[in-house]
Order: sequence, then structure tokens, then C-alpha cells
Amino acid sequence: MDITTAIYALAAAISMAGGLIGTGLAQQGIGAAGMGVVAEKPEKMGQVLFFLVIPETLFIFGFVFGLIILMHILG
Repeated sequence: MDITTAIYALAAAISMAGGLIGTGLAQQGIGAAGMGVVAEKPEKMGQVLFFLVIPETLFIFGFVFGLIILMHILG
């Protein structure tokens, strides 16, 4: 294994981990505020769930970028 393969593998890992950390940090505040809204107005559950799901795109982007980098290693 040469150094470029190791650097690509590290870049893929950072990409995936960054997406996961970003998602967790974003959902932390949204989840806490959303539970407060649902406690007062239960009919807002669908809207709160929508806002809770939006940060999941950060994970998807990180995962896709990581796969693209890994495909460069494997291909």
C-alpha cells in the first residue's frame, strides 16, 4: 500500500465522519426545540419531524463523497 492510497482512505473516513458529526450537532438543537413544540401543540408533529429529517442530508452527502473517494482507490 503506497502513501496515496492511505491518504485517500483517510480522506474518505474524514468525509464520512464529518457528515455524521454535522448531522448530530444539527439534530441536537432541532430535536430539543421540536420536543418543546410538540409538547405544547401535538398537531405540529409532522412539521417538527420534517425539520428533524433535513440534517440527515449532511450524512448522505458525506457518505456519497466517501464512496466516491473509495471508488477511486478500488477502481
